[in-house]
Amino acid sequence: MGKIIAIGGGEIGRPKEGGGFYPIETSAIDREILALTGKKYPSLLFLPTASHDSTGYVEVVKKHFTTIGFKSVDALYLSDKTLSQEHIEKTILSHDAIYVGGGDTLYMMTLWRRLGVDKILKKALDRGIVLAGLSAGSICWFACGNSDSRKLSSGSNQLIKVTGLGFIDALHCPHYDIEPFRQDDLKRMMKSTSKVAIALDNCTALEVIDNTYRIIQNKPGAKARKAYWKRGEYIIQLPSLTP
Repeated sequence: MGKIIAIGGGEIGRPKEGGGFYPIETSAIDREILALTGKKYPSLLFLPTASHDSTGYVEVVKKHFTTIGFKSVDALYLSDKTLSQEHIEKTILSHDAIYVGGGDTLYMMTLWRRLGVDKILKKALDRGIVLAGLSAGSICWFACGNSDSRKLSSGSNQLIKVTGLGFIDALHCPHYDIEPFRQDDLKRMMKSTSKVAIALDNCTALEVIDNTYRIIQNKPGAKARKAYWKRGEYIIQLPSLTP
């Protein structure tokens, strides 16, 4: 299976429009990404695809992850049409951890498949490279997820089901606690799938290592939930914090 950390959401110190910075909320989870590499001075590659390769986002990620201990943090701008697939593959597979940012999940997955990044990330998984990400960057590791990509592209508030890479065979719902509209949409969406859903609050992560899992919480009260329909009843359970 490999090593995956899917984060439900949270801030990492981006600047506010009126001045100042948002708090850093996921440090304990992000340090686990560092620890899973097994390296003293690991390297991290940031994929900002879902933010349409926002350079401002890249600077925030670089500052945060070098502060917590990564020796180097690089970014791969996949919107750059001059990049060859050989260059993309070499760049991804030469790092100890991959971190995928939030944003437009549908755009990201469409571009990844067009460029063959989906297959390269499977190679990374098989080689033991740590795969991590937040929001859109957590949906991508699952079979599918409920995404607000339609809102970003057309202004519609209805969430859509976006197909991910399928490394975790479940539907994923991020931001479960801070975006209540996701709760109703998840219930609706789950009626049309036989899969289980994993709903994560902000500051909560699902860590999967081979065939084991655990829940990591970065603040008191943050939760993970398992949701599914059974015999006409919608069931939500709180999984144990350890396997």
